Amino acid sequence: MKAAILKSSKIEIAELEKPTLVENKGAIVKISGCGLCGSDIVKLKHNSVPDGTVLGHEIVGTIVEIDSESDFEVGDKIVMGHHVPCFNCTFCFGENYSMCRNFKRTNIVPGGFAEYIFVSEEHLLNTVFRISTMISDEEISFTEPLACCIRCIKRTNMEYNSNILIVGLGSIGILMGQAARGLGYKPFGVDLIDDRVQLAKDYGFEDTFVLKDLEETVQEMKLTVNPAGFDAIIMTSGSDKAIDLAFKSVRDGGTINVFSSVKSDVSAYPNNEIYYRELTVTSSYSSSPVDLEEAFELLQNHRIKTDGLSTMYPMEKLNEAISDTLSNKIMKAYITL
Repeated sequence: MKAAILKSSKIEIAELEKPTLVENKGAIVKISGCGLCGSDIVKLKHNSVPDGTVLGHEIVGTIVEIDSESDFEVGDKIVMGHHVPCFNCTFCFGENYSMCRNFKRTNIVPGGFAEYIFVSEEHLLNTVFRISTMISDEEISFTEPLACCIRCIKRTNMEYNSNILIVGLGSIGILMGQAARGLGYKPFGVDLIDDRVQLAKDYGFEDTFVLKDLEETVQEMKLTVNPAGFDAIIMTSGSDKAIDLAFKSVRDGGTINVFSSVKSDVSAYPNNEIYYRELTVTSSYSSSPVDLEEAFELLQNHRIKTDGLSTMYPMEKLNEAISDTLSNKIMKAYITL
């Protein structure tokens, strides 16, 4: 089968052996498409996974073989999450599901940028969903990233109707704003790119702002929303400027949720500001099976819009899709097989 493998920080199309059902229960899924996640690009840029790795986890496909106690059948079209917590450890009891050692161990084999994958029994029982409505593959592929946004908002732990500033209005930022509104909060957004700022406004944000001069933009936002600052900041960008913006925009006693990785040489978070202003700095890394189910239902019921958030590329043009994403030519790529 064809697969896109990592080799020397580039993607190459190679022939790999098709996965099979042997001793372990599970299913073989024929992939129709897979979203390109920012984490895929980070792994590629930082060379943090070995050569030969097949990236991709935002998959949509069809079950072609199965040996399972679940109720899935051959021919079912599915979307899924790629990690499964054990539900029975210290991390799971504390609802830190993405820290669970089983969560980190489990994955699809070999990865979503391949013609076929093996899906384990524990995935089938916990993180796989049968697509039952008229919805495009590209739209339903947002299930996993939307689930991550839902969990992020829940972990920000705000009062109902709080105002949230989302820093960075890429596809994740726009999903985050829609999810925030659905959960009872008022989303605002800021970005460097005019088109993204307008798109977020079109998608129902309370208001959006173009980041030009940092101090002037912060002043404009506070005058528009609340002179004291925002109740919470969600950082979908990890740049130095985003960190500065977050601390200047949050009100005393407010919360900053870090939902992005940062460069290894990025400046430290200001300890004294956190201390004297009684700020809460928290984070959110991934999603739980409950969040995946919630995201899936929101998308199937067309309560979250994804039009204009992704661009289709064939797998043979995966390197081009990565380059276009990094240069902000597109917001997100959806890779078809």
